[in-house]
Amino acid sequence: MATDLRGVGGYFKRLLAERSQEEIEQDLKPSQENMPPRVPRGGALSPITPEAVERRWQVLEAEASVKHPLLDDMTRDQMPLYSKNIENFIGTVKLPIGLAGPLRLRGLFARGDYYVPLATTEAALVASYTRGAQAITQAGGCTAAAIWEGVTRAPVFAFNSLIDVGKFIMWAGEQADVFADIAASTTRHGELLRTRFNMEGNHVYLIFEYSTGDAAGQNMVTIATDAVCRFILDQSPVKPAYWFVEGNHSGDKKASHLSFQNVRGRKVTAEVTLTPDILGRQLKTTAERMLNFYRVSAVGGVMSGNIGLQGHYANGMAALYIACGQDAACVAESAVGVTRFEPVEDGCLYASVTLPNLILGTVGGGTGLPSQNACLDILKLSGPGNASALAEVCAALVLAGELSISAALSSDHFTRAHQTLARGPAGAKTSQSGDHS
Repeated sequence: MATDLRGVGGYFKRLLAERSQEEIEQDLKPSQENMPPRVPRGGALSPITPEAVERRWQVLEAEASVKHPLLDDMTRDQMPLYSKNIENFIGTVKLPIGLAGPLRLRGLFARGDYYVPLATTEAALVASYTRGAQAITQAGGCTAAAIWEGVTRAPVFAFNSLIDVGKFIMWAGEQADVFADIAASTTRHGELLRTRFNMEGNHVYLIFEYSTGDAAGQNMVTIATDAVCRFILDQSPVKPAYWFVEGNHSGDKKASHLSFQNVRGRKVTAEVTLTPDILGRQLKTTAERMLNFYRVSAVGGVMSGNIGLQGHYANGMAALYIACGQDAACVAESAVGVTRFEPVEDGCLYASVTLPNLILGTVGGGTGLPSQNACLDILKLSGPGNASALAEVCAALVLAGELSISAALSSDHFTRAHQTLARGPAGAKTSQSGDHS
């Protein structure tokens, strides 16, 4: 996080060209004068009402040209549906959704041809994933397998000494079945699979790993863990000095080596083998060029300190998560993994992706909201029984994206594609540019 010392002078020179040092210092001082009105509260514990929404807009004093795009007639009609998903509601934001595909998938849970809805404002993204998906489909589809699942929550207990830590761990080691029963009493869908621990001095981190059914399960595991912690506080022969329901040891919404090496959410792998004909005709490249690019990008990733090895998992994953009602912040942990390319006989290319941290679901959270549920319906994956299939679709989509971006960079088409799709042909107006595939 260091900053070049020589560059600081130029930065402050630009600041002082607009304001004096005294003015800057005054601007930076806290002020409690003319405090703004609070946002009228409302949300998960009470229905959204037109009156409450109107009071919030009155606070903003916004023009109708600002208000109407966020609070149009459809949003007004549907606002009660959002009560369990948002607080201080004022409207909805619309994002363009494009279809990537067809994407043929032969998985343990997802089998068929999928047209994948992607919500994004990045031109070229849907076109790129479509190109990769079509290459996979022309190869007969990719094989995918959701091979493990487990969502973690890691409470921490602070004790007065290592002696107390030892007594606590000795007691906790005999409570695994009790912990599982308590967790089960809080949910019909989750199960405490295993409990591990980590020590740091006189601090003990208990790592609870759950299955969460077809839900992403973040709230589910928090509620279950809190119930177990209350039992610990009541029954443990050694009382902690203090404790927290999460000690930042679960990898929640951040990339971490712990979850990369284990699992958080659903662990999925997908593979495909592309022939020289598909590589040349669909991706405009060859296995040799793809492998050369893969080698140098692997070294570049190591030198930059990446967790895992991949090109751009977050691109398609974020677009899929937003379209299908997932917690978009979970992309921070979900978008890690390993992409691997290998040469195969006769100029073919083997490609695979392995993603250990897909936090997603087909029930709960935002999956029941109107637009998001419609996107899951496009995939025919809404509702119970479909979370593992959605995870395999996500992995297949990521594989399509890895193939497409690697092909574009290896064949020198990457910049040209973005210039054409994001800016349109030279001299053309943006509004006149069409779809590309």
